[in-house]
Amino acid sequence: MSDFPGWHGTTIIAVRRGGEVVVAGDGQVSLGQTVIKGSARKVRRLSPGGYPVVAGFAGSTADAFTLLERLEAKLEATPGQLARASVDLAKDWRTDKYLQKLEAMLIVTDGRDLFVITGAGDVLEPEHDVAAIGSGGNFALAAARGLMETDLPAEDVARRAMAIAADICVYTNGNLTVEKITP
Repeated sequence: MSDFPGWHGTTIIAVRRGGEVVVAGDGQVSLGQTVIKGSARKVRRLSPGGYPVVAGFAGSTADAFTLLERLEAKLEATPGQLARASVDLAKDWRTDKYLQKLEAMLIVTDGRDLFVITGAGDVLEPEHDVAAIGSGGNFALAAARGLMETDLPAEDVARRAMAIAADICVYTNGNLTVEKITP
């Protein structure tokens, strides 16, 4: 066991409603009980092969960038096929000895499909049009599921759910990056 304190932080949420998907992520990176950075950008817009994709990540930043690069390569090989690229990435992540050590999770969407990709080989399509990952992911997910009972647009649901998560989870802050995408 190492005495080095673990890195924590981030909450990413995706909400699909009214013909658009909104992905929002906070900016907090913590080391033990210390906030190292409050304005990290963990939601990114990609355009491999000319097809826009929005991705959010939780976990190790270097690991997440490695996975995003791999996802972009998969999408360039299969333009416009997010589901296929996601499954191919999950297979590689599960079977490749180098990738198996990566500690991150991804939420990806092209506005039509929405997936959570994990290192366990999972490509999960969320129920109820809401997905969340990261330290405050369960708080944001619960809040968003409740807010989906209202008539709020996707961005408002995501922002309010993130505000609730930030009030509860010490590893989540209110400094948001928000990206919208439509099919």
